[in-house]
Amino acid sequence: MIRVLVLSIGLVAATQTPPPTMKTVHKGALSQIDTSRQVVVKTPAEFTTLWKSHAADRRMPDVDFASTMVVGIFLGSRPTAGFGAEIVSAQPESGVLIVKYKETRPSPDLIAAQMLTAPFHLVSVPKFDGPVRFEKLP
Repeated sequence: MIRVLVLSIGLVAATQTPPPTMKTVHKGALSQIDTSRQVVVKTPAEFTTLWKSHAADRRMPDVDFASTMVVGIFLGSRPTAGFGAEIVSAQPESGVLIVKYKETRPSPDLIAAQMLTAPFHLVSVPKFDGPVRFEKLP
């Protein structure tokens, strides 16, 4: 009986997932910011300013700046469709918030639309008072 109880508790603990530490605020291939940029936004005023540069013609998402902040990457102008940006993690390490991201590129044998794109990804993360470092993954 005790063995079954211990096994049951272990299964419950193994199946519970921790609460998400980051949430996508906005992601896509068409930002009005056409230069490569990494951003850390901690206030509603900063977010409003960024949003006007990034997507003034779109509705600004709601972000709870009382408990979160926004980190993001803008890859800048790309010559074709098929490029993408993704923040894959944002975790504190030794007093620094490490934001890891990757850029995807179209396959060389892919026929991609010949249009300028500007991929980006913005995520909300729990507030962090220390420095933030962005790391591009291979």
